[in-house]
Amino acid sequence: MRPDTPAEHIAEAERLIRTATRYPEDQEPLLLQAAAHLELGDARDRASALYDLLLTSDPADPLLIKALQAANLWEYGHEAEARALISGIRAAAPAEPAPWEIIAEALEAHDELEASHDCFTEAATLLITEDAPLTQATTALLTGRHRVRRLLGRPHDDWDMVADTRHIGPIPLDELHDPKRIWALGSDDPSELRAEIARLRAELGDRRAALSRPFPVALLHWPQRELAELLTSYPTLSAEYPSHGTHLARIEASLRALAASGTTNLGIVTASVPSFEAFAASEKTSPASPSLLAEYATTLAARGKATPWPPTPTAPCWCTSGKPYAECHGATSPADRR
Repeated sequence: MRPDTPAEHIAEAERLIRTATRYPEDQEPLLLQAAAHLELGDARDRASALYDLLLTSDPADPLLIKALQAANLWEYGHEAEARALISGIRAAAPAEPAPWEIIAEALEAHDELEASHDCFTEAATLLITEDAPLTQATTALLTGRHRVRRLLGRPHDDWDMVADTRHIGPIPLDELHDPKRIWALGSDDPSELRAEIARLRAELGDRRAALSRPFPVALLHWPQRELAELLTSYPTLSAEYPSHGTHLARIEASLRALAASGTTNLGIVTASVPSFEAFAASEKTSPASPSLLAEYATTLAARGKATPWPPTPTAPCWCTSGKPYAECHGATSPADRR
C-alpha cells in the first residue's frame, strides 16, 4: 500500500535512505524517491538537503535533480534560488523532457504563465523534430503547453493540434484545460458538479504519469527455479504462490487491471532467493513473512531494477519463456497462450 499521510511519507523516505546506504550503486534513484516522499510529507528542507547531496556526488542526471530542487525550493519560500536554478537549466538546454516539464510546471504553479509557455515551447522546439518521433514524455510537454496556452487565451497552433490528436482521455483537452472550469466548483447544480468531478478525474489520469514517477508500480516475478527454492526454504509462502503458472498469470492479470484503472509506469522486478534473504536480514524480518514480499518488490523498483510493462507484441515475453509477448502472456485470453 502506498503512503498516504505525511508521517507515512516520511517513514518511507527514511526507509529509502537506509536502503541507499546498503546499495550505494543505486543511491541516485533511491534518494530521488526519498526526496519526493519528504516533499509529500512537507519536510521540504530535508528534501532540499537530499537534492544537494545528490548534486555533490556526480549524478547521472544533474539537470533533472536541479529541476526538482528548483520546484521544491520555490514551494517553501526560496524563490530567488529557484529562479536562478531554472535560468541555468534553460541555458543548459536539457536533451531530455523531464527537466523541462518540471521547471515549466513550477513556473505555471506560481502564475508565471508567459515564462512557463516559453519554457514549454523551447523544449518542444529542441526535442520534437523530424528525426525524433513523439514519445509519451514529449507528448506531455505539448499537453502542458496546451494547458498554459488556454490559460493565456492563445489561439490553437500546430502543436496544440498535435496535443489534441495525441490525447486519449474521454474529455477533450480544450474542455479539460478550460480556465472557466473553476467556476463550476461554486455551482449549486448537482449535474454541473458531477461533470466537474468527471473532468477532474480525467485530468488526474493525465497527470498520473508524472505523479507516479517517484512511485513505480512493479510486481514481483519469481523465475521457476527461484520460486521452487523459495517454497522449499519457506513453505509458509505457498499460500501466496500455489504454482508457478498461477504466479505468472496473476502478474499479468494484476498489471492489466492496474493499466485499465489508469495507472501508468508499470513494471516487473525479478526476484531471487539470496537477494530476498539479504533484504529480509536488512529489515530484521523473517523471509517467511508474506508481508515482506511487497516491500521487497517496492525496494527493487526504487533501485531502478524494474522492467517496463507491457513489452511490445514482438518483444520476448517478460516471463522468460522465449516466446514473443503477443504469443505468450500478451495474448488476449489464457486459451491463446496454449
